[in-house]
Amino acid sequence: MSQTRVRFAPSPTGYLHVGGARTALFNWLFARNTGGVFILRIEDTDKERSTDEHTQVILEGMRWLGLTWDEGPYFQGEYADRHRADAERLLAEGKAYRCFCTPAELDADRKAAGASGGAFRYGRRCADLDAATVAERTARGEPSVVRFRMPDGEIAWDDAVHGRISFQGRDLDDLIILRSDGSAIYNMAVVSDDIAMAITHVIRGDDHVSNTPKQVALYRALGAPEPVFAHVPMILGTDGKKLSKRHGATAVGDYQDLGILPGAMRNFLALLGWSPGEDLEILPEEEMIRRFSLEAIQSKPAVFDTAKLEWMNAQYLSRVPAAELLDPVRRQLERMGAATDRALEPVIDAVKARSRTVIQLAEQVAVRVDRNRVRPDAKAESLKAKLGEAWSRNLGAALAALDGLTQGEWTAASLEGALRATAESNGIKLGDLMQPIRVALTGGTVSEPVNELLAVVGREESLGRIEAARQ
Repeated sequence: MSQTRVRFAPSPTGYLHVGGARTALFNWLFARNTGGVFILRIEDTDKERSTDEHTQVILEGMRWLGLTWDEGPYFQGEYADRHRADAERLLAEGKAYRCFCTPAELDADRKAAGASGGAFRYGRRCADLDAATVAERTARGEPSVVRFRMPDGEIAWDDAVHGRISFQGRDLDDLIILRSDGSAIYNMAVVSDDIAMAITHVIRGDDHVSNTPKQVALYRALGAPEPVFAHVPMILGTDGKKLSKRHGATAVGDYQDLGILPGAMRNFLALLGWSPGEDLEILPEEEMIRRFSLEAIQSKPAVFDTAKLEWMNAQYLSRVPAAELLDPVRRQLERMGAATDRALEPVIDAVKARSRTVIQLAEQVAVRVDRNRVRPDAKAESLKAKLGEAWSRNLGAALAALDGLTQGEWTAASLEGALRATAESNGIKLGDLMQPIRVALTGGTVSEPVNELLAVVGREESLGRIEAARQ
């Protein structure tokens, strides 16, 4: 068998959305699993809507996800001459014909079909024009398009996801393959490119199923082998409707801004319509590649659950070394305006297990490194009111004990011992001593253990915050 060659072919008329990213990922995984080639092709033939900005966003999204391509990016618009040549070859071989029907004539046919209750299908008015008539009308400057002569028989293929899919050619239009300006339409350009790039497998969303019989017919007419088609299921929101902006972010770049790690996003997208087996959910990249197969792609729609994505992101945050989180955390701290010149790795290590996103992680880091971020929440104010005079008294006892520890003694173990001894000697419930300290340091009533929190915040900063809270 020849080497596997797959392609991801986005249109730069919008951002890289979740569905496109999942398609790119499946192609990338299949190429890596089979030792094949992953090609990136930008389908920019829609000149009015395609922009360089969208192209760059697509490339950045791919890089962020770690989906490195082996060839490309190729730009479909650069191959217009080949597209036209393939279409004109079909014309010369009688497999296509020139159509001079005007928009007004086609509109009248469409209305007539609607009035009779039938579906519109081009009536092949120009299919049998003789060569002399075609030449004469062309010489007069009459605009024309080139239509592919769709065969009447069955057009079927064995889809790697859905099994055998069959259409009848007689139910399909003679599709336009060249516009009146000589440019190729989507189906013609795609088939021409896939043949030229020796694509062996076309893995794409099942919204393309209706295009596939047209493309299969074009492959056959051009005498080229058909690739294996694999149409992956669409992605729905938790309400069972097609994923859209009403479900929240749909562009991959939005999730980066929302604090999702690329590894978590890649893992989450892989499980949207594909099962690795054994009820596995957290998959390192190497394991994902090893297990991936087209046969394990499910045919039913997948559900995009943001809560599940955040849960998976939390799993990744807890596993990733703090050093790998430095850059994304620093970016978030800069956005927040949190000032620090401290080493962040120990702080990140202390709080990453209690964060679901990089934003939450950065917020917790910011509180520990910047005193100006400490703002008592409602539960903290309630605790202060409940303790009354004991609030200041207990913090004073804590200060006396902690101030006696040197910088070298400022460790989680020593801090815990000193605080327990203080609570016991002063007859204070341990919680009534620890919680005010926690509030003084973070503004909240939930954090890592207080002794660890003190160690992370540091001696001088901790003592200063506790004194401020006591006063």
